[in-house]
Formats: sequence, C-alpha cells, structure tokens
Amino acid sequence: MKHCIACGHSLGDRPLMTLDNMPASAQNIPDREQVKSDRGIGLNLCQCPSCGLVQFDCEPVDYYRDVIRAGGFSTTMVELRRKQYGHLIRAYGLEGKKFLEAGCGRGEFLSVLKEFPVEVWGMEHRADLAELAAENGLKVFRGFTETEDTVLPGAPYDVFLSFNFLEHQPQPGVMLRCIRNNLTEKGMGLITVPSLEYILQYDGYYELIHDHIAYYTFETLRNLLESCGFEVLEEEMVNRDTLSVIVRKTEEAACGKERTPAAPVDVSGLIASRRYIDEEVNGLVDRLRAQGKKLAVWGASHQGFTLTATTRLGDKVSYIIDSAPFKQGRFAPTSHLPIVAPDHFFSDPADAILIVAPGYTEEIASVIREKFGEQVEILALKSNHLETL
Repeated sequence: MKHCIACGHSLGDRPLMTLDNMPASAQNIPDREQVKSDRGIGLNLCQCPSCGLVQFDCEPVDYYRDVIRAGGFSTTMVELRRKQYGHLIRAYGLEGKKFLEAGCGRGEFLSVLKEFPVEVWGMEHRADLAELAAENGLKVFRGFTETEDTVLPGAPYDVFLSFNFLEHQPQPGVMLRCIRNNLTEKGMGLITVPSLEYILQYDGYYELIHDHIAYYTFETLRNLLESCGFEVLEEEMVNRDTLSVIVRKTEEAACGKERTPAAPVDVSGLIASRRYIDEEVNGLVDRLRAQGKKLAVWGASHQGFTLTATTRLGDKVSYIIDSAPFKQGRFAPTSHLPIVAPDHFFSDPADAILIVAPGYTEEIASVIREKFGEQVEILALKSNHLETL
C-alpha cells in the first residue's frame, strides 16, 4: 500500500521509521500449535505528505472488520462511555433518537447506552459476537460498511458511534461515507481513535501495532471527516490517550479543500524511547535475577505484546496475566510468553509484576494489592519509562 488510505496521495519511498520483530497481530493470539510457526514482522511507519496522516504501508490485519474488546466491561471504560453518552444526549437534545454503534463487538458499550432514553442499535461483522450481543437482549445485526452505497438495516439513524475502530480501517473514507449515507439529515456522530499526539508526547513506541494501520491527530482526523461530509463540533482528549470528536453531517463533502502540505512528524523521540526502555528493562531484569526474584507482566494488550517482543522481557518474564478468558491458555505473539488467568499467581507466584495496560494501570494495581498482597513489587510502564507504584 504505497498510497495514503485517507486521500490517495503517494506515500513516497522513505518511511518515518521501521520497526523490526513486531507482533503480526494483537488479536490472532497463537495457541499451542500455532505458536510453533509464529514469527515477528517488520513494519514501515509513513506519513502522507499531503493530508499528514501517519500510517503503516502494509495490508491490514485480516480481521479489521471485527471488534474484539478485552476491556469493554472495565470500570474505567464503562464510566467513560456513560459520561460521553450523557453529554452527547443532553447537549444536543438527542432523547428518543435512533443510535447505531458501527462495530459494536459483543455490545459492551451498547449495554451502557441502554441506560439512556434513546433507541439502541448495533452493527458487528463477526457472527459469533453479533449473536452474543443479541442473546443479551441487544438489537444487533451482522454487517459492515463494505461500500459507500451499502444500505444498513434499520437506516436511517440519527446518531452513529464508533469507538476505536476507524484506526483499523484500510479505507476509512468508505466507512465514513457509508455511515453518512445511512444518517438522517443533520445526523450526528461520536468517534474515538487512539491519539498520535499522545504517542509522540510520551514517546510511546509500544503503542504502535499492526492492527492500527492509521495514527490520527485532531488535525488529520478533522481533515478526513470534513472530506467525508462531516463538520467537527467538539474535540476532546479522553482517558489520556484517545481522541474523541462529536460531528454533524453536512450537506456536502469538502473534497476540494486546499491544504497546506503537511509538516513532517518527528519520530526521533520514539526511536530514542525504544532504546531507553530497552535499557530500563535490562536493568530491571538484571536486578531481579540478582535477587533471585521472578517477574510477571500484567496485560496481554497490544502494548504488552510489542514491549515483550522488542525487549529482553520475552526471555526473562515467567508469564503474562490477563483477565480476558479468550486470551488465557494462549501465547503472546512473537515473544511466545504464556498468557494466564490472575489466579495462576497462587500456584506460580511472582515477586514483581510489571503492568503494561495504559488507561487501566491504577485499576489493575488495586487488584494486585487486594488479591496478591502488599509484598508484591508493582511496576508500570508509564510514558517512556518504568515506574514503581
């Protein structure tokens, strides 16, 4: 893919940076047989010189149409969605309106939306997830925005929701224009995507993953939305690392809008951070080994997969703890660390646990103290360094 996924401009031949030995995916987690053939991959991070969008120049993961959420029912995410829904509905008088979540997974966030006086619908491509949502009493249909003229069941909708889904899409414009065509006049939307500003500000190279083919800033997200027939009414950073925007459908797209050539993104901090974190990890591993102590990681997240694949953690950690049952019994891609349930700790205790789950760090630290005791050393990946909690 040598052309920008947002505007079609040539990406050129010189990437911003190349990442080696990266996990091939964050969701196709290998089992005992698959891990034998699992290998890391190289990824080129590029920037469109026209619209400025930062992106990988590769094909997307094969499940980019599916929404798989491990933390959908966490206290952190439920409270965030409740706050967002409340503001959107009150601020724009949307009581009684028809809402559609495009890419709803098992309906984790739709369940929260049902607390509000609106009509709740969901769309999910993966059949078993759509069925689970329906079994839980949610109005969910199986589908995807395959083309701009795809007619979605139940359309037209007054409001659409898209939570950390757009960054997976190799044709984000097709998705947005399809949704726009299935909205009422002046239909609205709430969209979230991971923030490139956050990644650059805190030099979080471990936030980069094959699944996220695009890395948006407020500017590049706004450019895309305007070109697809939406005006941005509100912009907000939520949960420290996520862009959130509220949009309204306009009469026509701003396809011919003149843009100043994009300023090159500076990734020198990401490159330096990768070296610095590797040094910190080496120091931690050497200290614990000298003390005869065992280390575990909490967080079979894309951040955890990238970190363990690109540092010595893959060789020195005993296991990765994760609360999501569908990940347990499998192995982290590339590093091949076993993923276990929290209760595994009691049969195979660790002296120190490194939390690699940005956005959930405090919640997980509380669980560790409560379940495993105060004697366990708790560390966390914070921005571009490791921190003792």
